[in-house]
Amino acid sequence: MQTKLRLSRVWLGIGWLLVALVLYLSLTPHPLTLFAFENADKLEHACAYAALSFWFCQFYRQKWSRARVMLALLALGVAIEYVQGWTGYRTFDVLDMLADGVGVLGGWLLVLTPLGRVLMHIERFLVR
Repeated sequence: MQTKLRLSRVWLGIGWLLVALVLYLSLTPHPLTLFAFENADKLEHACAYAALSFWFCQFYRQKWSRARVMLALLALGVAIEYVQGWTGYRTFDVLDMLADGVGVLGGWLLVLTPLGRVLMHIERFLVR
C-alpha cells in the first residue's frame, strides 16, 4: 500500500535522481570522497544506501512492499560492485556490499521512527 502523498511524483522523481547520483558517484573514475580516513568509503556506502532506503520506504507502509524496496537496493549495490570490477579503474569489494546492506537496514529502521513521515509533514506546509 502506498502512502497518500500528494506530491508523490515529485518525491519519486527526487528519489530516482538520488539513485542516478549514487550510480554516477559509484562509476566515475574520480569519485567524490566525503571523509578522509582509512576505509571511509564504507561509511559513505552505508550513508548513501541508508538515504535511499529511508527515502523509498516512506512511500510504502506494508512490510512486503518495503522488503521489495530493500531487496532492490541490495541488488543495486551488488550490481554496482560487479560493474566497478569490470571498469578497470574501480575495484570490486565485498565489504562495500556489506556496507550497502548495513545502510539499507539503517534506512529501514529510521523510517520506522516518527522521521518516517517527514515527506508527509513537508507536504502539509507545501500543499494547502
